[in-house]
Amino acid sequence: MAPTMDIDENKAPTPPPPTPPATTAKPKKTKVAAPSASSESASAHPDMSLAQDIHRLVMVHEGKLSSGDATSIIGGGRSVEDLLDGVMSRVGTGGKCVADAIRANWARHAGGGGGPEKAEEEEEEEGGPSSSGGGGDGGATPAPAAAVEIVVGGDDDGEPLLNPSLYRHLRSALSYASPSALSESDLDALLSHHESVLVSLNSAVTRASDEAGDMEVLSAMMDVARYKARCCAKDDAMDAYRAVLALPKLSAGKRLDAHLEMARVCSFWGDFRGYGDALAVAARAIAKGGDWDRRNRLRVYQALAFLLVRDAEGASKLLVEGIATFSCAELCDYPEFVTYAIVTGLLCLKRTELKKSIIDGSEVLQVAKDIPVLIRLANTLYDCDYKAYLNALVDLQPHLVANRYLQPHAGYLLRELHVLAYKQFLDSYQSVTLESMASSFGVGTEFLDVQLSRFIAAGRLTAKIDKYGGVVETNRPDWKNARYQEMIQKGDLLLNRIQKLGRVVDL
Repeated sequence: MAPTMDIDENKAPTPPPPTPPATTAKPKKTKVAAPSASSESASAHPDMSLAQDIHRLVMVHEGKLSSGDATSIIGGGRSVEDLLDGVMSRVGTGGKCVADAIRANWARHAGGGGGPEKAEEEEEEEGGPSSSGGGGDGGATPAPAAAVEIVVGGDDDGEPLLNPSLYRHLRSALSYASPSALSESDLDALLSHHESVLVSLNSAVTRASDEAGDMEVLSAMMDVARYKARCCAKDDAMDAYRAVLALPKLSAGKRLDAHLEMARVCSFWGDFRGYGDALAVAARAIAKGGDWDRRNRLRVYQALAFLLVRDAEGASKLLVEGIATFSCAELCDYPEFVTYAIVTGLLCLKRTELKKSIIDGSEVLQVAKDIPVLIRLANTLYDCDYKAYLNALVDLQPHLVANRYLQPHAGYLLRELHVLAYKQFLDSYQSVTLESMASSFGVGTEFLDVQLSRFIAAGRLTAKIDKYGGVVETNRPDWKNARYQEMIQKGDLLLNRIQKLGRVVDL
């Protein structure tokens, strides 16, 4: 399953993806929390910011997000068309011809043995690369060219993915028909190239096994897994990580790293059940030993897992605790993390804790300019400015839809945020007229009457509406009465079950 293609039911700090010349560069996002040592060593792939961009394009394509809202959220003066071209360029060859992209990728991942000089000699001996540019058939995988700098290690999250399986899926799902789109022969050439690169990487594993130690074998096998996570399908990457986990001598820290990268692969491809399963195994692994930093990063992964199953309270606890210690930059950026903390914190935190951790939190204030809608939502609720609060909710809706973790629960979150405001308002009154309450919220009395009636009938608000008098009367059952009513209900249920059991015994 491709990334969030069925989203109706995560990030390293990324420079702008390669785009065609007409595309405006993506604005650089605010970095507040410094990445930790283990976070910096984490793979840049799958790129979770790319997954968010793909999700936004899917929402626009399916009509769930307007182009205007998407353009506003994307920012940087980029349109939806710019984003689409940028995403397809990043998934494909980065705007290069296929031959050049293959040559650069070979030099980066398989041509490091003899350096650029040896690569040039090999190319001259073999008569140069046989791949053709643009729409050619690709031919055999070329030897690395001297003009290409061989990069060993370092941050490579700006390079094109050269992922033919993902490219094919997005081209179909997003109806991408640009003249610059890669042809089938181009994609077949990329597949053939990846097979050649993987042969080289696997030979490095064999050499390490024969000539080096366990750490070298682990490093070579992780190179294979991370390459597949970038360029190949999900199942190929998962199999490679399972091979890493099958190594006989693997430290707890490296084992957890592999589990977390497996979780990211699942999340990128929209396999959220697999994401949860990987985290469950990771939690068991870290219980046997693990450093504080990896535990801290695991909690961020777990918080997003709670979001996926609509456990706002569990997510809020982990998110708020992680605001000051966030270092999981490979899963999401800091403003995105704070967004999750604010949304869940509004629903679950007491006013005093909301004021301390969110509204006055120094870390939150540092990224306030990146998430103005969320900041306005929290402030207006705390200040009891209900009219501005509802306006902020309207502005929040497209941001929820544009987020791959929040979109499946957008309706639920908006409903709960409405209930939160109505409850806070009614807690201040014994009774209040519908007209006065409607004026405070900036809505019509008929609209408010319908909303309150629905929430009262569902048991979400303890109030009743005097339609004739146009008054809303609050009803606050005390703790003893609430427990008494609960005991009566459970007692009736128990008696019914005993009666059913008695009839079965009599038979």
